Amino acid sequence: MYVDQASGLLRLLGDDTRLRLLRVLSREALNVSELTAILGVAQSGVSRHLALLRDAGLVSEHRAGTFAWYRLSADLADHGSQRGALWQWLSAEFARPSAAARADDARLEEIRRLRQESFAQHGDDRRQLVPGRSWAAWARALGLLLPPLEVADLGCGEGYLSIEMARWARRVVAVDRSREVLSRGRELARRRKIGNIVWKRGELERVPLQAETMDVVLLSQALHHAEKPEVVMAETRRILRPGGRVLILELREHGEAWVRAKLGDRWLGFSDAALQALMAGAGFDDITVRVGARRTGDPFVVLIASGRKAA
Repeated sequence: MYVDQASGLLRLLGDDTRLRLLRVLSREALNVSELTAILGVAQSGVSRHLALLRDAGLVSEHRAGTFAWYRLSADLADHGSQRGALWQWLSAEFARPSAAARADDARLEEIRRLRQESFAQHGDDRRQLVPGRSWAAWARALGLLLPPLEVADLGCGEGYLSIEMARWARRVVAVDRSREVLSRGRELARRRKIGNIVWKRGELERVPLQAETMDVVLLSQALHHAEKPEVVMAETRRILRPGGRVLILELREHGEAWVRAKLGDRWLGFSDAALQALMAGAGFDDITVRVGARRTGDPFVVLIASGRKAA
């Protein structure tokens, strides 16, 4: 009987996805949506693998509210248990450096950052529950201070920022090369009853907009996907009206080379000076470059930058 059990356990562990699940769950309790984002595996596949690991006693599940949270089982992590030796061996294997492990760790840090981006981290140790406190609401409130502007979101992806800007802009033009993501963005806007977004398919180096028609251009995590960032900046200036502004959210220069194959990044971010030089070289002035988000242990630092097309 014990041979059958051992054989079944080894077959269970002979799957890359299940091993990756065990590795990240040894670092953090996570829900299915978070695990899907980290592993880049369909949610149905993650759920199926978790069920197998749970039934084998390798992970535990507990429910809180509408979420089911998973973590490494106490029995597996206990060095004094029968399976403790198995986990010691797995831990040693997991500690070996690899591109896949670095990618999973980086995405785990992003999950941790998203969890902590709340007002709570800016309070003291006597944090109080304040119903309704929200970064999203604060950002939308700031938008009410702006005049009705014409905004272009270049490299919009599924349009989350386009939809947020549409709450205060006169009109948003969302541009992306992918028909699929534009379709998802259009459907999301329809569900949220947002009607002032124009969805356009096009390349960052050849923006399908006429010259001097936009008041603001947003480039959010787009430049590092461009083959020629300097051409993108020139196109950005071309479509801006005199006095218009560009707003950039971009990764600071990093060494995570795995993003080239996994995410299609052409550039490993930009230094502060390189980003400023790109903007100045395109003819922008009144340039500001600063850190927008940084978290200890996260290999990715987000830079925010703005510049003006001289009137």
